Amino acid sequence: MMYEYGLWEKQYFKVPIISIGNLTFGGTGKTPLIIWLLGKLEGYGLDPVVLTRGYKGKLEHSSGMIKGGQKFLSNPHEFGDEPLLISKKMNRGAVIVGKKRAENLKKYLHEIQPDVVLLDDGYQHIQLHRSLNIAIFDALLPIESYQTAPMGYLREGLSALKDADILLISRADRASEEKIDQLEEHLAPHLPQDIVVGKFGYRPTGIYDGHENKVMELSGLKSRRVIALTAIASPESFYQLLEANGAEIVEKVVYTDHHFFNHEDINDILHKSIQQDALIIASEKDMVKIRKVTRDSKILCVSIEIDFISGEDEILSQVRSILNLDYN
Repeated sequence: MMYEYGLWEKQYFKVPIISIGNLTFGGTGKTPLIIWLLGKLEGYGLDPVVLTRGYKGKLEHSSGMIKGGQKFLSNPHEFGDEPLLISKKMNRGAVIVGKKRAENLKKYLHEIQPDVVLLDDGYQHIQLHRSLNIAIFDALLPIESYQTAPMGYLREGLSALKDADILLISRADRASEEKIDQLEEHLAPHLPQDIVVGKFGYRPTGIYDGHENKVMELSGLKSRRVIALTAIASPESFYQLLEANGAEIVEKVVYTDHHFFNHEDINDILHKSIQQDALIIASEKDMVKIRKVTRDSKILCVSIEIDFISGEDEILSQVRSILNLDYN
């Protein structure tokens, strides 16, 4: 609030900054959206940089940088799981890790000279001036949870949406039209009049092994016995994805979000796999950490990408506008 009232000075950078964040606790799909947006920015010939906290990585309270395409720097204990997943999808630019986003951008700015900065989980990071604010809501979160903590899942009140330029509803492909209408109606009184609203789901791109080789399509899971291995915030959508493609989940092995797997964890899950004659399927984010322990062929992961239902063209138009790109 001090920044809003001008008592503390916001930091301005010449490079455009796009914030991707949410008002709720838990996963809403920020990482897949960042990866989608990075692909579009690289397609425009730009060098993007992602500023992210690197949650639970050793560099979270200092700083570190992974350049796009720098595949050998793959220690999740240093950088965190999400920064590594993001950097592996980049061909140019960089990911900067560390809690103090403004300080870290200033530290590396002259070295990398980005064309655009993506601020991960940046909605509450108001000390940095943003050129574009994207707020994401999960279509599957119950409406009654839209209260500030501890009564609900909101980090701050819905009045904060006054600063949003784009509102995105994730997992919209898994919610009923009635539920989405309820959510939009609930948020509407707090939204700016000219806000862009979009909806998206996720499309699986295939099943990959520990060496990042595609081994099958999702259809290959039909009637297969599967152990679902997760250390993510909202695993239910992951289970639904597996079951929707015909997998028989014989066991769900659940760790806390951002858990770092060790040899004991992996040995236990491999033993379960042999006992139950089942494939082990993890999320792509978890596979980043699993690869540091093993690349056993019994452990596979699902790769997904954003699949827009509505609003994609309008969102890209907003992005091009703040970047002064003319792609009519």
